[in-house]
Amino acid sequence: MGISSAGIGSGLDVDSLVTKLMAAESAPLNNYDTKSAGVQAQIAAYGKLSGAIGTFQGALSSLSSSSTFRALTTTSSNSDVLSATTSDTAVAGNYKISVSQLAQAQSLNTGGKASTTAAIGTGVPTTLTFQFGTVTGGNFGLAGGALGAAVASGGVANGSLTINGTAIATGAATRSAKDLAAAINAQTTTTGVTAAAAATKTASDLFSGFGGVTTASGASYSLSVGGVELADLAGGASLDAAGIDSALTGTNPTTEALADAGITFSGKASDGTLQFTAADGSNIAVTETVTGSVTGGLHNSGTANVGSNSVVTSTLSLNSGTGSPIQVGGSNPALAGLTAGSGGSYLGAGFTQDGAQAIGTVSLPSGSQSLAGIRDAINKANIGVTASIVSDGSDKPYHLVLTSTKTGESSAMKISVSGVDGAAGDTAISDLLSYDPAGAQKLNQTSAAQSTKLNVNGIAVTSNSTSVTGAVDGVTINVAQTGSSTLAVTRDTKSVTDAINGFVKAYNTLNSTIASLTGYNADSKKAGALQGDATVRGIQSQLRAQLGKAVQGLGGGLTTLGQIGVTFQKDGSLATDTTKLNTAMTNNFSDIAGLFAAVGQATDGMVSVASSSAKTQAGNYAVNITQMATQGALTSQNALASSTTIAANTTWTVTLNQTDPATSTKVQNIAIPAGTYDPKQLASLLRSAINGNSTFSGAGDTVESSVDDSGHLVLSSSKYGIGSKIDISGVTGTAVADLFGGATPAVGKDIAGTIGGVAATGNGQTLTGAAGSAVEGLALKITGGSAGERGSVNFSQGYAYQLNNLATSFIGTSGMITTKTTGLNNTVTSIQKDRDAFSNRLTAIEARYRAQFTALDTMLSSMQSTQSYLTQQLAAIAANSS
Repeated sequence: MGISSAGIGSGLDVDSLVTKLMAAESAPLNNYDTKSAGVQAQIAAYGKLSGAIGTFQGALSSLSSSSTFRALTTTSSNSDVLSATTSDTAVAGNYKISVSQLAQAQSLNTGGKASTTAAIGTGVPTTLTFQFGTVTGGNFGLAGGALGAAVASGGVANGSLTINGTAIATGAATRSAKDLAAAINAQTTTTGVTAAAAATKTASDLFSGFGGVTTASGASYSLSVGGVELADLAGGASLDAAGIDSALTGTNPTTEALADAGITFSGKASDGTLQFTAADGSNIAVTETVTGSVTGGLHNSGTANVGSNSVVTSTLSLNSGTGSPIQVGGSNPALAGLTAGSGGSYLGAGFTQDGAQAIGTVSLPSGSQSLAGIRDAINKANIGVTASIVSDGSDKPYHLVLTSTKTGESSAMKISVSGVDGAAGDTAISDLLSYDPAGAQKLNQTSAAQSTKLNVNGIAVTSNSTSVTGAVDGVTINVAQTGSSTLAVTRDTKSVTDAINGFVKAYNTLNSTIASLTGYNADSKKAGALQGDATVRGIQSQLRAQLGKAVQGLGGGLTTLGQIGVTFQKDGSLATDTTKLNTAMTNNFSDIAGLFAAVGQATDGMVSVASSSAKTQAGNYAVNITQMATQGALTSQNALASSTTIAANTTWTVTLNQTDPATSTKVQNIAIPAGTYDPKQLASLLRSAINGNSTFSGAGDTVESSVDDSGHLVLSSSKYGIGSKIDISGVTGTAVADLFGGATPAVGKDIAGTIGGVAATGNGQTLTGAAGSAVEGLALKITGGSAGERGSVNFSQGYAYQLNNLATSFIGTSGMITTKTTGLNNTVTSIQKDRDAFSNRLTAIEARYRAQFTALDTMLSSMQSTQSYLTQQLAAIAANSS
């Protein structure tokens, strides 16, 4: 059997010999590990430096933005009433604000139904059209009936009437609509309801049968209206209609007495048209007092007159100040001309559509015309209305409730019901859901569309939201409840001071990090991992050089950090002189923004700096516009008529902002609600109808509409530039030509011009500086004005902006540290590759050593066997020889 383990045969310690030899051969591996560890330490050091630069860059972010220096703080004296936030355009100031009303959304509900799933109507396909706008004129409330004769004589018994749960104090003296309105208005603070008495008018034919009055001897006749005597005849006298007209001619005791009584008159007794009116709703008593034998008088021509006494009463109406239903109750509200129960509707009102709000349509196909089906269809349509079903627990408990998703008085709903393809809609659906503040109101309003109303420094302000913008420039007032508060808007100097101190602290941290990585620690007698590194020295010198330069392009008085108290110390760190910084904050606050941020200021109010790039150079650049941006538009060939009628089932195809190649979603069929509209209403209608298309609005394609000074209808894309286009063609109903004639659409144009004398690129209303020029990346937005010289733009890049760009050049994708780290990582990879190759060679060497020593072991074992054999043989020979 051969030897199976080295050294077993000869006793040679092969493993020990090989191990010692390989230890000597492996010594160079330590050099690879040492070299790799050194490079890894550099990589870690660069990682630490990169992190410190990133932290420093983060501290620059707020200082790099000019908005930081325009920030203001707001303080409300009554935070329960309002709070506020500010934007870049706000200015410091103090405001006295009182809030009298909060915005709310309109809510409507149907009458009760016994089931939520039962079909309503015959199932004819029906379309609901929702329009949003403002209820104009009139009021929301109840119209009462005329007071009865019993009231005129005996009044309204106390307890007969309650309004919204509050008893109205009435009695025997409450005999007229005027008296009743006064009693109701005495409780307005509690009920939220006001009352108005209608004018009291005598019958228009009161004198139509007036016959000549004759009195017998000893008889008498008198006629009075409202307690004012018009005629007084003694026995044997007579009176005809002309005599009454004579008594009412000119200024005389009779007409003066009528005026004192609050009674006016019109018409003539001679032609039967004489009528008396009490504007305040007082009762008018018309009395004929007769003694003896009298013929003629009111409705008594030629016949005996025994006297007459009638009292003309009026009606009153109730107005809900909040637009909420009015609850009428009491033991006998009929005495007040009212009916017990809850209700209310718009009386004498109109409706003006808001062109900024899209018209929404909801399709109700056969099978979906139940309360639940209508609810689901409305919610799915996403038209700005939410639908729900509420149960009141009665035998017909289910009510469909419709609520606008927007608050404000301009979000009141008008709901029209129609069929499809020219057919009529379901009458049952129409009776359930039709709602027009100026017409039929089949739904009950439970909450009116209401705006926030407030007074700011004596100026009345209205807002559709409880977040009021525009009342104070750059300030959003968030209203929580009615009441009064003062609002102080002050500069946010603390945030700026904190940002500057944060910048100084971050730089000092970075400076300390660089010092620790490049310095020598005498205590530990160790050098930093990047001591003597040229890259780090370059970074440090660039940072210090940037901080030591004055900012170019500034027009203010501050151009260096030292002017605000930020200076270098002997150890290379920065320090802040708080006193000097506070002085700069007080005296030169508006200049500090330019010291840190990139700031562009145009001399033309309609030119603004939209953005800039790291390649934009500081300087003052003239702006010249050769072509203003325009919108794609369609303008009617002729001025609109005073009214335009849109026929039923009118549909137009609108192509908006079409692309090349064409996109199918840029073409949509739009239904135009039928009706008769004045020019302004028509413009709003078209805007709402087109913007109500979800495909258009989802892609950001909307239109604007107006009537120009010459009465032409203008419909335009909301976008500017060559991509702004609009075209319309008719499908059914009213033809497009009926409104626009033979007008041809105009395609929009991009802005064109130069910045700093160099041709710039136009895109819509934005003009951007050309690549390779001093204004590369400088984007200006021109929102109005005309072509020609448009002043200049002064652009500067402050410390924070430039340092931020410098930091990016250090740690960005292609930055100095990133490049250096990539190179070091490649070195580590190369070292590892060389080490692996050397290690592979060692494996081969070890194998060779083992093979050689194994062979030696085998040879020695063989020689030892031979020796043993020879020894034995020689011993045997010697033994035989003896």
